[in-house]
Amino acid sequence: MPADLLSQLAAAIGPAHVLTGDDAARYGREWTGKYRWQPLAVLRPADTAGVAAVMRIAGRAGVAVVPVGGRTGLTGATMAEGALMLSLERLNRIRSIRPEARVAVVEAGVILSTLHERAAAEGLAFPLTFGARGSAMIGGCLSTNAGGSNVLRYGNARALCLGLEVVLADGRVMDLLGALHKDNSGYDLRDLFIGAEGTLGIITAATLKLVPAPRAHATALLALPSLDPALALLNRLQAVTGGAVEAFEYMPDLYMDRLAKHRPDLASPLAGRPAVTILVEIATTLPALSDPGADGSVPLTALLQGELEALAEAGTLTDAVVAQTGAQRARLWAMREAAAEITLDRRPLVDCDIAVPLDRVAEFLALMAPRLAALDPDAEIMVVAHLGDGNIHYTAYPTRTDAALDDAIRAEVDRSATELGGSFSAEHGIGLSKRGSMARHKDPVALELMRALKAAFDPKGILNPGKTLP
Repeated sequence: MPADLLSQLAAAIGPAHVLTGDDAARYGREWTGKYRWQPLAVLRPADTAGVAAVMRIAGRAGVAVVPVGGRTGLTGATMAEGALMLSLERLNRIRSIRPEARVAVVEAGVILSTLHERAAAEGLAFPLTFGARGSAMIGGCLSTNAGGSNVLRYGNARALCLGLEVVLADGRVMDLLGALHKDNSGYDLRDLFIGAEGTLGIITAATLKLVPAPRAHATALLALPSLDPALALLNRLQAVTGGAVEAFEYMPDLYMDRLAKHRPDLASPLAGRPAVTILVEIATTLPALSDPGADGSVPLTALLQGELEALAEAGTLTDAVVAQTGAQRARLWAMREAAAEITLDRRPLVDCDIAVPLDRVAEFLALMAPRLAALDPDAEIMVVAHLGDGNIHYTAYPTRTDAALDDAIRAEVDRSATELGGSFSAEHGIGLSKRGSMARHKDPVALELMRALKAAFDPKGILNPGKTLP
């Protein structure tokens, strides 16, 4: 990197926050270990003005800039060989929480679990949650339109965002941080940046929706003989609870086998080896359903237990375990949130994140079985899913390290999902690994418009180049 560029950056954000060489090495690896790189430098501005200054300097020099948050991505979106990495980790202030309006204004480097804690102190909740919440940052959550386990009730990150502050490629700052639920004043520019993976601008702050913190949860682990009755079960629970189901997670027998092997402390409490295990959670803010009775029982838990007993008598369920304490609830969730730990520790692998209509999950899995076998007869799989929103995490373990085979497997997963009216990308973003999928399956007119937007927002092509678009 030219010395004069380095000196300009150091003058703008402070020499201690321009990292090079060994100091930058820990930023040169993606969480999965698949992608590795050597950035020109890692820049750690403290505020929006610092981000804007970096972009003005980089823009004049025509140097690529890759924004980065908690570095928990899975698609290579932060690959920055020969580029400047712009870390938002020091933009970590919660600027305000307005309990009456139920909004929080937070900077991009705020860790998700930190926002959870601050909202809880106000009797509120920010409902976006997933396993990496202790390291994932708000900017990354928005830039990938993150999902997680509560999408069923609250939607993806996009649905929880009211406004954004964004630094553009030329260093200008766009302030759309309003807290309005209705604003029909022209194009919805906010939504363009959510899910764009830093290719159109750098999110530096956001206005986010908060919701009343649940007064009680009812959580259960269910055993089903197959996936066939799962959707009817979900719909029944939604009906009897008034739409209070927050999570409906699918863990098949293969997943539970691997969990028992690698995490025996989290072995299933269900009897036998059910083909399908479902983790369901219901939450309420109603005192009538949350306040313990004279016997100490929580009405919401009793309601869920009664429904499950009726379903068991009807033969829909073969077994069920209902959490009676907070510790039991935490253990059931630990079983599901161990997914990354037990899935990504084996190589080679092809990690896919697809979505299909709710009633076609079983059909997708049935389609993929012979298609994978045709490519690699001895390949194995691991599956876990947010069943309530149709998001399937399908991981294949090929028998050999072969880039062409990996591409062929991903192409078959994409084909199977899109044939069923689904998507090749649900919540992890595109990055590098799914650019081929974009080329194969995204509508050509949509791609043309995306390229036009990229050219308009970033005419020099310096914002996270080579990502998202094929």
